[in-house]
Amino acid sequence: MQPYFLPYIGYFQLIGAVDEFVVYDNIKYTKKGWINRNRLLQDGADATFTLPLKAGSDACDVVEREIAATWDPGKLLNQFRGAYRAAPRFDEVMPLLERIARHAERNLFGFLHHALVETCAHLGLATRIRVSSEVDIDHALKGQDKVLALCGALGADTYLNPIGGVELYAREAFAARGVTLRFLRSRPLEYPQFGKPFVPWLSIVDVLMFNDLATVRAHVRDHYDLS
Repeated sequence: MQPYFLPYIGYFQLIGAVDEFVVYDNIKYTKKGWINRNRLLQDGADATFTLPLKAGSDACDVVEREIAATWDPGKLLNQFRGAYRAAPRFDEVMPLLERIARHAERNLFGFLHHALVETCAHLGLATRIRVSSEVDIDHALKGQDKVLALCGALGADTYLNPIGGVELYAREAFAARGVTLRFLRSRPLEYPQFGKPFVPWLSIVDVLMFNDLATVRAHVRDHYDLS
């Protein structure tokens, strides 16, 4: 999977559903994706929070990108404070966000990897997280071929992907390699958000701010369907 900054709950459901989770460091950075940004709740609507990056070539991999030297983690933390100060779990979640935002790493992948590990620990997820470039495969492979190579190298008999990958991967190709291909679909999750109309699929931060940790862990563990 691509690395994302504080992604939505489905990303962590995927991590919790597998024995080993491979996160790509040697994949092209995409400007319009969600690698270094996500969404929070602000005044009843979704708003974006972002890690600004140093200028870099569009050909660079995620691991070759750096966070801008001018970035102030305090501004991001203040954005979270402004959005969620009145949320019921604010005092429980802010220490996690402090550890993430104030991490000294300025390599984009290193920063995202740390944020992922910290969030998984907070959610009680013990899944082994592997970095793609550390797995011995031909890293010139792309798409489905790269996934199949990773499965082979790690001895996987099942590969689990978010439901959005239905159009990207063929069950027959995986079966030919002795691998069962399955897809995870997050179930809709709704909870009170300051008494205003619910805004779905925000960052995991939003889920944590409005729900007790035991409830969030339960949703991560089983609030999805596999096909």
